Amino acid sequence: MSPRRSRALDAIEAQVCREVGRGTQALIEATRGELADAARALLHATGIGFITGFFVPRDGVAAAETDGPVGTALLAASLRACGLPARIAVDSPCADAVRAAVHETRVDVTVDEMGVEDQPGIARIAGLWRDAGVSHAISIERCGLSPDGRPRNMRGADVSPWTAPLDDLFTAGDWVRIGVGDGGNEIGMGKLPAGLIARTVPNGGRIACITSCDHLVVAGVSNWGAYGLMAALAVLHDAWSPTIAKFLTAERDLAITKAIVEKAGAVDGVTARNEPTVDGFAADVHAGVIEELRRIAWGQAAD
Repeated sequence: MSPRRSRALDAIEAQVCREVGRGTQALIEATRGELADAARALLHATGIGFITGFFVPRDGVAAAETDGPVGTALLAASLRACGLPARIAVDSPCADAVRAAVHETRVDVTVDEMGVEDQPGIARIAGLWRDAGVSHAISIERCGLSPDGRPRNMRGADVSPWTAPLDDLFTAGDWVRIGVGDGGNEIGMGKLPAGLIARTVPNGGRIACITSCDHLVVAGVSNWGAYGLMAALAVLHDAWSPTIAKFLTAERDLAITKAIVEKAGAVDGVTARNEPTVDGFAADVHAGVIEELRRIAWGQAAD
């Protein structure tokens, strides 16, 4: 790899994998270089299966959160537009948000929905993925199983009534597994050294996800991790670069966030408010991240 590409990948990771107040710096340090490894792995994909959707039952609110579906939809749409088959698995509580996000991309990406207690649904979707030639599974901001076998949010609350065991889908095939998360309780975080989440993240001992992966991206915001993968793929794959550039824009990010808030009732996972913010950050913060990624990946300021 040329020094220029290597420097760009390092800069992309530094932009999206940074501490934003969750106590995850040690997790980020432990996974340094994995975003580039994940992107390189995706260069060999024949089909991508995504998993996302994190439900927020709190303070009288019951809705999918804005982090996850937005980044997943844009990454999936960009890869589909580059010619790779892509589909997204989600459980029923978050399905409307994912469908609204996909619809806003204007790209035909299949959404595989299953009920929270529909255990046979895992085998059904895994079969669909195999038939579709899925070679890589990417989980983005998806609550995973904690040490006691229950999915828990950052507060340590058991969210199993709203969370299907999609960890089982993530591990159901021989596909390459990529995890993207930002707090320690998401699918894929089991790759981290034992006890690291417990020692460094609030409630870490209770919430740490035990499901591992091949490549783990610990981002400041999970949507940013998806955008980092898009930028890294643009750096590594010249033929894909112009197509990815059409999807990695602040305008698309905001449009999809607004769509899932207005059409599917999604909420900010930190504030629990039904507004187009993500993890407590307003649109201008996410726009700044995307504009910097565009500058790095395409060597110019964003349009």
